[in-house]
Amino acid sequence: MLPRFVGRLGIADAVTIANAALGFVAVVIAFIDIDLAARLILFAAVADGLDGILARRYGGTDAGPYLDSLADVASFAVAPAVLAFVVITDGFELGFDTVTPELLLVTVISALFVAMAVTRLGMYTAYDISGSHTEGVQTTLAATVIGAAILAGETNPLLILGVTGAFCYLMVSRIQYPDLLARDAAIMGVVHVLAILIPNFAGRTFPYALLTLGIAYMTLSPWLYWREDAQPAAPEVHGNA
Repeated sequence: MLPRFVGRLGIADAVTIANAALGFVAVVIAFIDIDLAARLILFAAVADGLDGILARRYGGTDAGPYLDSLADVASFAVAPAVLAFVVITDGFELGFDTVTPELLLVTVISALFVAMAVTRLGMYTAYDISGSHTEGVQTTLAATVIGAAILAGETNPLLILGVTGAFCYLMVSRIQYPDLLARDAAIMGVVHVLAILIPNFAGRTFPYALLTLGIAYMTLSPWLYWREDAQPAAPEVHGNA
């Protein structure tokens, strides 16, 4: 007897499900090779964009949006939180033989990152999935910034702790972020892939470029990014999950 998903899920769903498995692999690898784990998270972000393209090309399924959010929990909530946890604990040389205030703080912030990412994903699926903008920093973007920072060699534990803590708020904020136009998404996608394939090229140029693009979008797009079909940025501060 065939599994119940045969004939009910499409190729885009298969990529989404594989993305969830990739998130788990990134978690395991993080304790062995932090750079490789960061590359896997960036690869998961590419796969996250690919499943959307495949869904538009071949059609999606009713289960697609739910599978997407569930997969994102693994790849863009749990995996980047574990990466941050490993980088911070290694940087501060925190041992695990006893629970210290420092270890407790890092654990709480990492857990809060996961909690806020899950909250953001649920809100996105319920309210933002069909619009041209979304509220709060996308979990994919948060994971990309953390992954790109690690690949670029920016692994100061205080920096990673601060960035992870900031995302805990930014992911559930009311800041409106517009969806990228196809042209701009393609440019970022090329840089993204190069950062994965040749991260050490020319002094880590591509991880730095990806990090710069991610931060520029995160800080400037709510006010400066122009889309013909986008709503004006709301005063209280405006997608991909």
